Amino acid sequence: MAHNLAQCQFLINKAVLAGAKALFLPEASDYIASSPAETVSLALPTSQSPFVLGLQEEASKHGLAINVGIHEPAEGGERVKNTLMWIDERGEIVQRYQKLHLFDVDIPNGPVLKESNSVAPGGAIVPPFTTALGEMGLMICFDLRFPTLSSRLRDRGAQVLTYPSAFTVPTGNAGHWKMLLGARAIENQSYVIAAAQVGRHGGNRISYGHSMVVDPWGKILAEAGGVEDWEAKGKEAELITAEVDLGMLEKTRREMPLAPRRDIVAVVDG
Repeated sequence: MAHNLAQCQFLINKAVLAGAKALFLPEASDYIASSPAETVSLALPTSQSPFVLGLQEEASKHGLAINVGIHEPAEGGERVKNTLMWIDERGEIVQRYQKLHLFDVDIPNGPVLKESNSVAPGGAIVPPFTTALGEMGLMICFDLRFPTLSSRLRDRGAQVLTYPSAFTVPTGNAGHWKMLLGARAIENQSYVIAAAQVGRHGGNRISYGHSMVVDPWGKILAEAGGVEDWEAKGKEAELITAEVDLGMLEKTRREMPLAPRRDIVAVVDG
């Protein structure tokens, strides 16, 4: 975790120099363990976590909001929470979202990942909340495949949707990552910010990378590299930047109004 904190501090310094208003870090930025048992054993309450406390200190020192995925102990001590936190410019944890859709997948000729072996699912969305970038809607990785969740956040006022992830290489290479992020941006006419883990973890697990920012029209504003790029650059953490233009967002929504038509679903179901 000390190494991961140092990587995050490196990105924080780069974000501050770039004039960023917020920094978005991936899912499970504190650690990715090699087994369910290790995942549970490493989890600490945020008040005791050197990783979280270190990020809070950096946020306060630089006046920079930080969105970051971490692990927290779940009730009973047998599993953890896959949590996405919003640390504000004062260094305070002001929002927490617990991942709703867990990644239980058996990929042919690929990894078998059973997130539910060590992670307890969340039970509710976090209503969009005000930030310097706009109204923020929080989701994590596998939530990307469930469009109803993002549409609920959009209907409740979200302008920016987050998907911090540790996406698998087979599904990334199949094009799912880019297509799904673009779809969520277009159908919700929202900015999508997806900070992604990249490279090799413990065991045979590899994350796809390609962190991305997509605008409400589906245009990719910024994209980081994948595994090969990461290895070629000496495994250095990469920062990408993009501007959130709420004027462009409102223009897109005004010229192609989608929200008023969502009630058609109720008519069909009824």
